[in-house]
Amino acid sequence: MTRTGIRSLALVASGLATAGLAQTAPTEPSAQGDLAVTIYNNDLALVQDVRRLDIARGRSRIEFPDVSARIRPETLSFNAAGAGIVEQNFDFDLLTPGKLMEKAIGQTVTLIRTNPATGAETRERATVLSTAGGVVVKIGDRIEVLRDDGLPVRVIFDQVPPNLRARPTLSVTVDSDRGGARPASIRYLTGGLGWSADYVALYDEARGTTDMQGWVTLTNQTGTTFREAETVLVAGGPSASGGSRSYRRSSPPPPPRGSFVPGTETADRERLGDYYLYPLPARTTIANAQTKQVGFLDVQGVPAKKVYARSVGWLASDDQPVNVASAIAFSTSREQGLGDALPAGTVRFYQRDAQGTPQFVGESRIGHTPMGSGLTLTTGDAFDVFVQAEVVSREKITPGEYDASARYRVIKNGDVVQEITRERAVEYWRTTMRYTFTNAKPAPVEVELIQGGLDRGWWTRDYRVTSEDVKGEQVNADTRKYLVTVPANGRREVRVTYETRY
Repeated sequence: MTRTGIRSLALVASGLATAGLAQTAPTEPSAQGDLAVTIYNNDLALVQDVRRLDIARGRSRIEFPDVSARIRPETLSFNAAGAGIVEQNFDFDLLTPGKLMEKAIGQTVTLIRTNPATGAETRERATVLSTAGGVVVKIGDRIEVLRDDGLPVRVIFDQVPPNLRARPTLSVTVDSDRGGARPASIRYLTGGLGWSADYVALYDEARGTTDMQGWVTLTNQTGTTFREAETVLVAGGPSASGGSRSYRRSSPPPPPRGSFVPGTETADRERLGDYYLYPLPARTTIANAQTKQVGFLDVQGVPAKKVYARSVGWLASDDQPVNVASAIAFSTSREQGLGDALPAGTVRFYQRDAQGTPQFVGESRIGHTPMGSGLTLTTGDAFDVFVQAEVVSREKITPGEYDASARYRVIKNGDVVQEITRERAVEYWRTTMRYTFTNAKPAPVEVELIQGGLDRGWWTRDYRVTSEDVKGEQVNADTRKYLVTVPANGRREVRVTYETRY
């Protein structure tokens, strides 16, 4: 697939309209200066704004319009040569019809009514009494409620209240040792700016490869547009609690549906502490209430393979065969061709149909993934491959029979050095599990069977596997794994016998 083709596929996969990505930069004037924005994963961003201002000598008030409406004022840092900050205020009461009316309580306004029949206008002076549930005014000796009854009524205000702003505005009082124009910078933390990662993977089962493209999606809900900003994305969520508002650290993403083996390779990206940085290649305008997508990963021919898997609990007996999970496994290592650290996000897989058209086959979420990691991501349930787990037999056995299967003896100088008095009798059990695999595909498949639930506590960890048709791998005390090849258009039965104290 060409890069243009996979890009079009990415736009469809993410659900973003192409028209939405083609938004032009806002044309209304802005008081912002040289902007740098660092966006984290947990609804947190750092804004650095350098403006050239004429600062008077002595004490004066400086206004910074066009700051984020979700600024955390307590995080503000101001810097200008020869000037020190004395006081700061953040005016976030924005100018709206409702706010304008609220601020006019107790004030006199002019009501203009238009006669719908003649078009004649009448003017009356009215005092605003209340805006709770509706606008109540006093006109002369009468009290009236302004209703939305279809009659044209306009309200004329004598002036805009001084504490209402058309744009979020930060004001600082500074004391300067000299007058004149100079750069002045503000730096603050804000909520409302966020980003997430999405991945589009085109899997070729015949070649055993996948092409993968990564996108970052920026969102802006700050109430302010950030124009021509140098933008850096940080993969990670630094702690951001404190202040008068509640800022919780974001919950970690759910684990991937499949398996994940963390890598041990360092990606060729700039790091900030324990986080990776993903700078955008050029300055960009992040408009308020806008979603924007930017590509950051484009690799072809990464080795990948199809994996079928089923996990079974201890003493599980299925009433009927169960579909195995279908997954795609690949590595993020440099040797395997992907060679990058992947921010948390959603991986969407596609495969070509007989006509060569890519079709969606499933998706899975991943967490922050170091380079060199092994990922097996579940895409759905296999249509043709099933496993039915059954307990064939379960019988109590004697201590002697249980001891007969022991593979070691612990003897100290040939003598018994400790005597244990049992407070209860220990029961021993022999359990035989049968796993029946069926495959309706025209080619053989390998199914990864996971038998879990074996570890019931420290006292149970001397259980034994006395017989198994396929050699298993003990993953840990609780889990044993089997790789079972099922023939094309065929079935296979595997039996395993356990001896346990439970």
